[in-house]
Amino acid sequence: MSRRTSRPRGPAAARITPASPCPCGLPAAYGECCGRFHSGSAAAPTCEALMRSRYAAFVVRDAAYLLRTWHPGTRPPGVDFDPAMRWTGLDILDTTEGSAFHSTGTVTFRAHYADDGRPDSLHEKSRFVRQEGAWVYTTAVFVD
Repeated sequence: MSRRTSRPRGPAAARITPASPCPCGLPAAYGECCGRFHSGSAAAPTCEALMRSRYAAFVVRDAAYLLRTWHPGTRPPGVDFDPAMRWTGLDILDTTEGSAFHSTGTVTFRAHYADDGRPDSLHEKSRFVRQEGAWVYTTAVFVD
């Protein structure tokens, strides 16, 4: 996901604990799912896992993780979070390659959010590559 904004920072991130359901939508606790990637104790093994963890990083507003998992050639200087936006769900629609046996991959998804209380979604096809053995986000194409 590449959504950035220059609006001023607002309220704190969603209150997620290690025992909370993971925002990425998988049936696991945050600490056992995307939280371990955010903390650096594990690396995402597939580009889908990285996509899910990046979505969860938007939910918990973990700019450091988003920047760390962004390809240096396309990484912005920073990530600003829109205080009016609340991420509400993620649907993975398609993946190509992106396993332990690949060096590139794509994930097509729909990320649901509310902006000032109005529901909307972001439909995107994200591209990933391996950089020094780890998956990183490179670019995206907005599908609609």
